[in-house]
Amino acid sequence: MNFTEGEILYFDKPLRWTSFDLVNKVRNIVRYKLGLKKMKIGHAGTLDPLATGVMIVCTGRATKKIESFQYQTKEYVATLKLGATTPSFDLETEIDAEYPTEHITEDLLRSTLKNFIGSIQQIPPTYSAVKINGKRAYEYARKGQDVEIKPKTLVIDEIELVSFSDNEAKIRVVCSKGTYIRALARDIGQALNSGAHLIGLQRTRIGEVTLSDCRTLEQFENEINEISEAYKISNDNNNKEL
Repeated sequence: MNFTEGEILYFDKPLRWTSFDLVNKVRNIVRYKLGLKKMKIGHAGTLDPLATGVMIVCTGRATKKIESFQYQTKEYVATLKLGATTPSFDLETEIDAEYPTEHITEDLLRSTLKNFIGSIQQIPPTYSAVKINGKRAYEYARKGQDVEIKPKTLVIDEIELVSFSDNEAKIRVVCSKGTYIRALARDIGQALNSGAHLIGLQRTRIGEVTLSDCRTLEQFENEINEISEAYKISNDNNNKEL
């Protein structure tokens, strides 16, 4: 591997890690184990801390490819809790309201999901990194300040119900760049004349890259350890010849 020239790495982001946490850990592993003083590194497509799944990390000259990855179609498997909402639309904040769910059937849920296929308008969550007047929306939200966030146009290519039980709906979503699955959960709840929030999220694909292509951080560190050891052995042999 040549991290300065450029590597494209596929990771399964751990739960409760920010995207920056993952990038920073990869940077530190490479720099410490291989003795690199500087290394350009970035990721394509942010994942919330409470989400897991596919994350593409690029190093060196390969960082020029980040934008192309960001515009590729993404696939998620999300679990929604129906009948309750939270300010962040997920488990980051406590439930703030509860709604009736007796009228929600599997057939109603399936027919409702169909209405979200195609080009739609979506208002990003207040607990998000969307910039408003130079500040992130979540900065206002965490101070209890109300802000107006303009809707964005995005595309849902596919959305299907995977399972439904005890007011929990698992769905598969194929969508464009900029889609907030938390906001989609909010909108689905409203469309059902109820409420909903996200209780689980996994990104299963970016473009052609799937979870089966991804490594864990532990696997990556083991790979770098092997590279580092091979490098030391090679240096030792060269020194002996001298």
